[in-house]
Amino acid sequence: MEFFDAHAHTQFSAYDADREAVIRRAEDASVRVVNVGTQRDTSARAVALAEQHAGFYAAVGLHPIHTSRSYHDTDELGGGETAKGFVSRDEVFDPDRYKALALHPKTVAIGECGLDYFRFNKDESREEQIERQKAAFLAQIAFAREVKKPLMIHCRDAFADLIQLLKENTFGFPAGGPGVIHFFTGTAVDAKQLLDLGFYFTFGGAVTFPPRKGKTEGDYDAIVKMIPADRLLSETDAPYVAPAPYRGKRNEPAYVVEVVKKLAELKNVSPDAMKERIYQNAVKVFNLLQN
Repeated sequence: MEFFDAHAHTQFSAYDADREAVIRRAEDASVRVVNVGTQRDTSARAVALAEQHAGFYAAVGLHPIHTSRSYHDTDELGGGETAKGFVSRDEVFDPDRYKALALHPKTVAIGECGLDYFRFNKDESREEQIERQKAAFLAQIAFAREVKKPLMIHCRDAFADLIQLLKENTFGFPAGGPGVIHFFTGTAVDAKQLLDLGFYFTFGGAVTFPPRKGKTEGDYDAIVKMIPADRLLSETDAPYVAPAPYRGKRNEPAYVVEVVKKLAELKNVSPDAMKERIYQNAVKVFNLLQN
């Protein structure tokens, strides 16, 4: 069994100088990777990398922060004309523009889609931006059902609204489940409701960190422990949130090995057993036997 990074972004501009070296390190560490799109361009690049590398897959979709004029993250978009063009507009999710990407045999999920109430722009009201996010999310839920792919969900400071929308719309998904909650940061109550809806959960470098200020020691660990092992996945979210041995550096898929070690410790199993369980979970939720 190989390691599995269920959510990374090696197609982002952060890797333009050394992408092939990063990919080789992932391959040398026996890590399979799902590169996740955040809008049209990064989705297309994720599919292109999946075509070029046997152990790579893609997710395609529209991130909630990109439904309005958004924060310019140079790690994601770079600083060239394409980035400037994107930042000057917002994207409306158009299924016709994503259809060919979504139907590619190495595209395994739709997203990252969802809700993000952490950062809003000042050009329009918070309420207008939330409604735009919800509309894009609902459109991608419908699209995922149409193309028979699971969701790759992003949620930040918005779990109540996200769970309500999912309760009303998680029907008609593949047998592997409706999808994955990436980089889960909700409460135990949120986790229970999402488990009941059939979702899987990814955890990344944050599980290797000491508790955040104001948090009780073991709070985050307790949530990992309560989630059944057959619903857990490892991720890096590269280039962000590198695990403790590399904290403060640019993250990359090869570092998912450290995440698996920590998950194994929390679940009281061997790293090899955890690696195998995660791989089998990925095969199921992403339907990898057909990819």
